[in-house]
Amino acid sequence: VYCKVNSGSISVVRANLYFRKYLSTTMAKVVVGGTFECLHDGHRELLRTAFELADGGEVDIGLTSNEMANKRDRKVADYSLRKSLLLGYLEEIARNNTDYTIVELNGPYGKTLDEDYDYIVVSPETYPVALKINRIRAEKNMAPLRIVEVDFVLADDEKRISSTRIIHGEMDIHGHMIS
Repeated sequence: VYCKVNSGSISVVRANLYFRKYLSTTMAKVVVGGTFECLHDGHRELLRTAFELADGGEVDIGLTSNEMANKRDRKVADYSLRKSLLLGYLEEIARNNTDYTIVELNGPYGKTLDEDYDYIVVSPETYPVALKINRIRAEKNMAPLRIVEVDFVLADDEKRISSTRIIHGEMDIHGHMIS
């Protein structure tokens, strides 16, 4: 099952109520992952969607290791700092009846090839990885994950918010351009 959430045309809350009514079981187990550098509004949308889908279930959050994150062209903030920022935000959005765990990601699939999940929440950038995860899961006779793709959150200039653009001083974490 695949569903795309476009926060511009349908609210995430309305979309998730639809998912729960027609697609999900109660106490869903959801997985989401990323580097979560700068913890910008795009990251926050992914995380909010994961918690809304779990609705009393469980959310596993894969946080990219330093080794994986620093394969980029630029230096990425240390894992411990990114984890601290993530924990602060999770305290704001986590529902009392939803458990969550942060797991260090040392590879592109995290625990998705070993554990059962109901949903995987991805961005358009990571959607191909979710498809590959489901192909590998099928080869292992595991149930496919329901893929929920959350559109990029756009900045004031109508381009996607990204940590790279924030680090380069183009915008803040909310996508407001810096002159």
